[in-house]
Amino acid sequence: MNSEFKSDGRLERVLRSGRFAVTAELNPPDSADPEEVYQAALVLSEVCDGINATDGSGAHCHMSSVAICALLTRAGYAPIFQVSCRDRNRIAIQGDVLGAAAMGVSNVLCLTGDDVTAGDQPQAKRVFDFDSIQLLRTIKIMRDKGMFLSGRKLTTPPRLFLGAASNPFVPPYDWRPYRLAKKIEAGADFIQSQYCFDVPRFRQFMQKVRDLGLHEQAFFLVGVGPLRSEKAAEFMRTKVPGVHIPDNIVERLRKTPKEKKVEEGKRICVEIIQQVREIEGVSGVHVMAYRQEELVAEIISEAGLLPRPRIGGLSAQDSKVRPRRGNRVNGV
Repeated sequence: MNSEFKSDGRLERVLRSGRFAVTAELNPPDSADPEEVYQAALVLSEVCDGINATDGSGAHCHMSSVAICALLTRAGYAPIFQVSCRDRNRIAIQGDVLGAAAMGVSNVLCLTGDDVTAGDQPQAKRVFDFDSIQLLRTIKIMRDKGMFLSGRKLTTPPRLFLGAASNPFVPPYDWRPYRLAKKIEAGADFIQSQYCFDVPRFRQFMQKVRDLGLHEQAFFLVGVGPLRSEKAAEFMRTKVPGVHIPDNIVERLRKTPKEKKVEEGKRICVEIIQQVREIEGVSGVHVMAYRQEELVAEIISEAGLLPRPRIGGLSAQDSKVRPRRGNRVNGV
């Protein structure tokens, strides 16, 4: 794996040090109040090496990813800027990438994006000027060649650690590793997977990944998350695009007494983390729990992933300066 650092960020340093990385998702508020972002990030920052700022996930509108990244960087946190191709063309995306890098963002996750029919505004117009592979290539050109896609030179290229998503849990299964190989060839340095509830299927996927040598070209973080009940599991596997939850997981929750379902869902998540951690080629986990930041922290702790490593004198537990409303921080 290329040992040359692409960014100045904590996530890349943790992964290249060989330590098991932890990232989590900050679900953006339906609000213009920055305090709601800070409150969620404060919990996650204690247990994570990077915080994903989602970009209209599920084709629902929330506070924008670039705005959340601006708030997180001014508070000293390590955001992962998610960019979806659904809503913006190449001109807007390249401008957002430069702006994010200028604010101190070190990580970008490149996504094609869910179709508008998945959300609550299906009448919205689709853009899809790029797909995720074209987006990766574009940002790699900006970073490595110091130019826009048009060929116009940048005075200062962005230093960015590039990420891509992968879903090993939907057919055609045999095709998934080859699709991933295209993303890595296009520039992906790290991979975050869709929710993993089917560990045997993921093991098969990773075997093919290793056969292709992809685990030596990018860092793999497995997506995990808790289920609050069998009803929540049924909703996710029928309504959320790309989520696969085996029957045995749903049945286990169904047999659990009502007052213990949340705890059982958390236990299942911890067990999955411990299992995937033993798979060769897995470099970390990406924990997703919709607006349940405290639960994410409990899962990471109970999975034995704390304390987070100290890298270059900085640990995830080091105190951060959180701006008060109206204050200027670092010139912002």
